[in-house]
Amino acid sequence: MLDNVAFGVRARGGSAAVAREKAAAWLERVGLAAYAGSKPQTLSGGQRQRVALARALAPDPRLLLLDEPLAALDVTTRAEVRRDLKRHLASFPGLRLLVTHDPLEAVALADRLVVIEHGRLVQTGTPAEVTGQPRSQYVADLVGVNLLRGQADHGSVRLAEGAVIAAAAAESGEVFAVIHPRAVALHRQRPDGSPRNVWPGRVGSVELASGRVRVRVEGPVSLVAEVTPGAVKELGLDEGSQVWLAFKSTEVGVYPA
Repeated sequence: MLDNVAFGVRARGGSAAVAREKAAAWLERVGLAAYAGSKPQTLSGGQRQRVALARALAPDPRLLLLDEPLAALDVTTRAEVRRDLKRHLASFPGLRLLVTHDPLEAVALADRLVVIEHGRLVQTGTPAEVTGQPRSQYVADLVGVNLLRGQADHGSVRLAEGAVIAAAAAESGEVFAVIHPRAVALHRQRPDGSPRNVWPGRVGSVELASGRVRVRVEGPVSLVAEVTPGAVKELGLDEGSQVWLAFKSTEVGVYPA
């Protein structure tokens, strides 16, 4: 394994001694010093990815290209390697280009996101900008939020379908309205209380995701709500269930379209 990591340094003209020294240092950094004499086939998937990272960084490159670096790993190993990768990338002084289809991976590892849909650039920005203000349904689906578009009028947004939602931040003009699924509450009966946005609907799908349940409700305003498994059981939710969804006007983010 030591010679595997040292290959890049040797390929760039480094002596055998320097290459092996750098390789040993990088294996130490990625926690695999004890495997310096091991063969690749004896390593786990996560260990192989760490070796690949050490091999890429040992020659001190100016540009690091990572193409789906965590795609072949199971969920637990992916989380562990992601943490290690984030730590090592933070100390890398050169340019880093990460290609991924996993939005969690992109948000966790990148300083700036470039979103491409069907070969076309649709949005760029910091992770906070892209996740907080998606500019297409594709981007909204990637980051897991509800996105609506309509005409703002001082506290409300009229959607193209004719429905009007209350949005405390709305002023005027054509806008996007973003609502996080966790801000959407589900009820079996029309709820009482303060939410100004209350709509009837029918459950279209129920999907478990990362310990939470994403429930798509179809109706005058179709949205995804994110609730606990316990709430799904308590409400008896299933595809076709009739429900009411509710969210506060202050939970609606509004920005120019």
